[in-house]
Amino acid sequence: MLALDEAGLVAYQRLPMLQAIRRRSTPGSRRALTIIFCTSVAAIVSAAPMQTQDATAQIRSVLHEQQNAWNRGDIDRFMNGYARSASIVFVSEDTIRRGWETVRERYRKKYSDRAKMGTLIFSDLEITLLSPDAAVALGRWSLKRPNDQPHGRFTLIFKRLPEGWRIVHDHTSAAPLH
Repeated sequence: MLALDEAGLVAYQRLPMLQAIRRRSTPGSRRALTIIFCTSVAAIVSAAPMQTQDATAQIRSVLHEQQNAWNRGDIDRFMNGYARSASIVFVSEDTIRRGWETVRERYRKKYSDRAKMGTLIFSDLEITLLSPDAAVALGRWSLKRPNDQPHGRFTLIFKRLPEGWRIVHDHTSAAPLH
């Protein structure tokens, strides 16, 4: 049972350890609470864009490192952009592949030499932070090779892991060659 007395005390009749809790507040204490609340909200709101910028920059860095590794012919380094997990998903050519090792083997078979790898360019990147630990990246990829220039789009889901931002889901499509 809850009762309010003349002194502004809330009495909890059945909870001896909470017999009296002050409900009454002074104008000064309300002002102090308002200032604390507004300061806390301002700190959170102003920190959000910085966190978004940092995450976006870190994800761009992962993609930049992947592009550089590819262009050096280093598929293993390229794969550092992916989470080393059996649960990652790679969708391409109407096929779903699961697991870091499976994706790496697919790249090694399909791009078995430097001529097949060509020069990779990522462009038109759009990165959207979904939460402090998840983001989606949308972009274009293209390969410059002597005999053709395949290209297409990708959607990547990144997750912040202890080792940094890593791809956990990759859906890549190729545009028809002309």
